[in-house]
Amino acid sequence: MANKDFENINDNEFSFDDESVVIPTEAAETEEEDIVKVIKKDKKKKSKHGKAKRKNIVKSVIWIVAIVLISVILASTLIIGTGEYLGIGPGRGKEVVVEIEAGMSTRQIATRLKESGAINNSLAFLIYSKISGNSGKYSYGVYVFNNEIGYEDLAELLMTNGAKAETKTVTIPEGAGINDYTKNVNGNDVKIKGIATILEEAGVCTRADFLAALSEVGTESKLFEGATPEKTYFALEGYLFPDTYNFYAYDSKECARLAVNKMLGEMEKRLTDEMITAIKEKGYTVNQILTMASIVQLESGGNAAEAKNVAAVFYNRLNSTAFPTLGSSPTCYYGRSFKHDDGRYDTYKVKGLPPGPLCAPSMAAIEAAIYPTENSPYYYFVTDATGKFYFHKTGTEQQNTINKLKRDNNWIYEYLD
Repeated sequence: MANKDFENINDNEFSFDDESVVIPTEAAETEEEDIVKVIKKDKKKKSKHGKAKRKNIVKSVIWIVAIVLISVILASTLIIGTGEYLGIGPGRGKEVVVEIEAGMSTRQIATRLKESGAINNSLAFLIYSKISGNSGKYSYGVYVFNNEIGYEDLAELLMTNGAKAETKTVTIPEGAGINDYTKNVNGNDVKIKGIATILEEAGVCTRADFLAALSEVGTESKLFEGATPEKTYFALEGYLFPDTYNFYAYDSKECARLAVNKMLGEMEKRLTDEMITAIKEKGYTVNQILTMASIVQLESGGNAAEAKNVAAVFYNRLNSTAFPTLGSSPTCYYGRSFKHDDGRYDTYKVKGLPPGPLCAPSMAAIEAAIYPTENSPYYYFVTDATGKFYFHKTGTEQQNTINKLKRDNNWIYEYLD
């Protein structure tokens, strides 16, 4: 075919066996690309729309679940709140004793009511008191009632029926035991009154009711770590803090319980979390520390200035293989006041510490038991008739001092019955 013939052929097509073949032009190609892009874009839109739809469904489900949960919570809160207000629900039907002290705020009263089991929610009662206008109008006193009482009746009781019972100011001396004992000093018998007798003579409660109340206290307190009350002569011996108190005196059994709880609560307040941590770091239990503190109390005669030195002597003995026993005189005599004494407290016979405290230790004695004098070299001590302390490293030094004190008529001896 000549070149001339090619000039007559259309640029866009040619014929072969009467069939036409179309060659796409640049414009056609662009048009097809645009169509493809539109299709892809449409697919992307549909894909995005599908995802968005799925997200919306998930959000809707979440909202529905949240609304249901909120509704359940609100309904439960309403039911519980209504029951609380009316005095119905779990834990109701029990008699409670609530002591409201003079000067307590409404918030403190609400907390005390919850602690005693009178109510279940202190915040709810506080809010009710403010809304009702009763806040600040409650009276102090001792209240005994059934906790099925509702908020309105409870508020009325606290405002109008304050049991302003007679109170007795009583001092529980440092070193006092639960029971009485007799101490013989240079041949003279001296009776030491126990807490039970002190409370009875003050008119707070009878000895019998006080001793019974000791066994009614729960052992959930931080104080009872390591305690073995079944091995002691008296429950709570050494756990009732010695101080001056105002005890209620209107019913022997109730007032006995209130007195025990007040003294025990004071010990809980005095024994801080920092002290508890220090006790654990030393590898001791609270019971062991209170036991050591009671020994320090009796051995030091209440001399706070020497308490830490006395404690150091007994720790040195506990940690030395040269001393198989602690050898504390008060532990030897403690049980002699009890007919059933079997020597379990006698540290001349048994190893280590006694099973529990021997008396109510002072704060100085407790601190000495936790923080004794460091690096003390002494294993013995003795006091003269004036109460002066003499510390020694050896038994020979100790005996020499005792002999001198006797020669100088400066010696004091005592024992307990």
